[in-house]
Amino acid sequence: MSSILSLPALIALIAAALAFDFLNGLHDTANSIATLVSTRMLRPRYAVIWAAFFNFIAFLVFGVHVARTVGVGIVSAETIDAQVIFGALTGAILWNLVTWWAGIPSSSSHALIGGLVGAGVTKAGFGAIVWGGLFTTGAFIVLSPLLGFFFALALVLTVSWAFARANPRAVEPVFQWLQFGAASLISLGHGGNDAQKTMGIIAVLLFSQGKLGTEFYVPFWVVIACQAAIGLGTLIGGWRIVRTVGSKITRMTPVQGCCASAGGAIMLFTATFLGIPVSTTHTVTGSIIGVGAARKVSAVRWNIAANIVIAWIVTLPASAAMAALCYALVRLFAHP
Repeated sequence: MSSILSLPALIALIAAALAFDFLNGLHDTANSIATLVSTRMLRPRYAVIWAAFFNFIAFLVFGVHVARTVGVGIVSAETIDAQVIFGALTGAILWNLVTWWAGIPSSSSHALIGGLVGAGVTKAGFGAIVWGGLFTTGAFIVLSPLLGFFFALALVLTVSWAFARANPRAVEPVFQWLQFGAASLISLGHGGNDAQKTMGIIAVLLFSQGKLGTEFYVPFWVVIACQAAIGLGTLIGGWRIVRTVGSKITRMTPVQGCCASAGGAIMLFTATFLGIPVSTTHTVTGSIIGVGAARKVSAVRWNIAANIVIAWIVTLPASAAMAALCYALVRLFAHP
């Protein structure tokens, strides 16, 4: 693979990036619909269609701040070439497939970040890393689920206090509709934050090939292609992970499901507008644990939650190692 790709090779690499985006949607389906499925508000089939629609239209709400961070804010643009992109995507896709098969809700976002770091460091050493961007992203591995947890916990406690004397039969239908709205916001935030990561990858690939001129930007066709790919992945769905996030962590009522989705959406919208690539998986899982803990600590299946946290910690180094290996292999075959 040369530094300047032929058109078929460039198209193939863009297709690989869109395949990652598709797998992101499939892998992260549970983020958007877990609360709807857990509270039995919608059958999984209809919940997935609902989520896919909002995944796709997210570009109408958000800019491309996250795409810029991923494109030039994790590994320096001078380091990134076609081989680095290939290594990053391949490492991230392999890790996503492993965790999808195992039913573990790990982060597609951090798999991609880990892939970029692994391939970039293998090529140019640690000087290739943009430390500010990487530290911010790394910090939000911890902060996004914690903030999701506390937002959801605060919401469910506030709602419980406000409606303490209300008739549960009168309140529940209201929160069923509110839950639809909150779940829609989660899907919107998921499409806005997660699809932009692939936009950044494709845009920096085009930039490295001289297709964008002297200034980095994200072409509109890249935006539409990435939103469509993640929406299609969500439409097909990842039922193994839906089951883990939607029912294994804790059982929820419509009130709790609404608060979990709203807490996660607040976190996602804030991060996306700030240009921080966060994990929707981490955020939503933290929110679900928050509403479960508000009921009682024993309502959360902490062994399941602990396994998920382990997967979060392992994702960055595991995907980085896989990407480093893939980069080394492609370099070996490109330069025998």
